[in-house]
Amino acid sequence: MTARGFLWSSLVFFVAAFATAVSRGAEADPAAAEKAQTPPPPGYDDTPFLPDSPWRVHDRNRPQPPLVAPGATDDAPPADAIVLFGGTDLSAWEDANPEGVDGGAINILKAGSLRTKQSFGDCQLHLEWMSPSPADGGPMNWGNSGVFMMGLFEVQIIESHDSHIYADGNAGAIYGQTPALVNASRAPGQWQSFDIVFLAPRFDGEKLVEPARATVFHNGVLVQYHQAILGATAHKMFPQYTSTATAGPVELQAHGSAVRFRNIWIRPLKLGAE
Repeated sequence: MTARGFLWSSLVFFVAAFATAVSRGAEADPAAAEKAQTPPPPGYDDTPFLPDSPWRVHDRNRPQPPLVAPGATDDAPPADAIVLFGGTDLSAWEDANPEGVDGGAINILKAGSLRTKQSFGDCQLHLEWMSPSPADGGPMNWGNSGVFMMGLFEVQIIESHDSHIYADGNAGAIYGQTPALVNASRAPGQWQSFDIVFLAPRFDGEKLVEPARATVFHNGVLVQYHQAILGATAHKMFPQYTSTATAGPVELQAHGSAVRFRNIWIRPLKLGAE
């Protein structure tokens, strides 16, 4: 065999041996082989860090958000929602009168004021409501109800299309504190919706660090934006924080009017958490 032939044969043998070794190594450690063949995810590891964050700009290793299947329609509960009322029963609520369910909706006068069995802090709440037609009371009572976040902070429900009371008491107001940015009310006898993003208050021991806040869409229209809540809502009284609670029930108020509710769901949130 010539020198050239010997070198060529040696090279072929070396390549074959290397391929065999790689193959055996892959069989011994398939995860390592898969990792070696998998390209890195899109992104970078040499970009600047974001302020107050462990992550870089376009960080390839930053976790992807979890998948949540949305509802079939804009008002249907998404996959991770807790359904508080789906049209048939009041099992999610404390001491509710079952006779309050009528035609797939809650008649709050028959059901009585409702309070969820579960407590919630930061959350997204969807509910639909209807003030009665014709009127079943004067301006202060017609359609009067409310949704209380944590059982303390009221977003007002009242007939505000054909009737009005004081500005911080009409529909969409944080009661006794902040009027709605606009009046987005539908006529009585029509279904209306609230979509509320609520942030619970934060405390350092007994000290209030950050007040509760609410963003509210009334019939799809923004009526409160990241609005600070001054304290537990009350009639004719200055609001105050008298508790350091950071979670509580959702409450629906019975207030002398046959307000109806349907399609109520909630998503607990971890806002501000990475």
